[in-house]
Amino acid sequence: MCGRFAMDDKVNAAITDFVESTGKKPEDWRPGWEPSWNIAPTENIPLLFESGKGEAEPQIRFEAAYWSLVPSWSKTLKLKASTFNARAEDMAEKPLWRGPVKSHRAIVLANGYYEWQGPKGHKTPYFIRYPDDQIMGFAGLYSWWADPTKDRDDDSRWTLTATIVTSDAVQTLADIHDRNPVILPQRMWEHWIDPTVAGDQALVDEAVRAGVAEAESLRFDQVGPVRGDGPELIEPVA
Repeated sequence: MCGRFAMDDKVNAAITDFVESTGKKPEDWRPGWEPSWNIAPTENIPLLFESGKGEAEPQIRFEAAYWSLVPSWSKTLKLKASTFNARAEDMAEKPLWRGPVKSHRAIVLANGYYEWQGPKGHKTPYFIRYPDDQIMGFAGLYSWWADPTKDRDDDSRWTLTATIVTSDAVQTLADIHDRNPVILPQRMWEHWIDPTVAGDQALVDEAVRAGVAEAESLRFDQVGPVRGDGPELIEPVA
């Protein structure tokens, strides 16, 4: 699973470079992610996606999203079930995920993520990242939720929500947790978020296969207690 992760403000420059390389950079576009090293479900997460209204050409967007996907038909933002992770297996057949899989796919950006190992009350935290500390791109899904208590012409009624796709853990990470986020190589980001590509289970399975090599390349370091918020949280324990 992925239930806690970090993303500093280096993502602003990295995503600007990526978007410019696609030739789809919106006018006057300035990403403004505020760093956090302890991002938890229902907090804001950095989301890269592509969308367009009506007949307009889709544009790449980078926005903060509520971390837990909320379907448009929900009457409340907070759900009883956990939706911050989405299992890749048979995803295109599950009622909650099959709509977003078709055309509402996204990338969640991260420096890395945390997992805990050991018995309850004595768990050891680890921070999992690329060896060279490059930015990760988790496969994700998004949905727009409209607050039914607000007027239809009130722009504040809309909340962007998202989830992270997970798969069975690769062998090198399985001792820490039995699931890991699906991490896409950057060469696949544009294809994954392209809303003109009709998403199905084959596309999800392709992402999972590509994510295996990415996950197998990760390193994991024991870190101190994950409390508060600051860059010291991801520093390895000496």
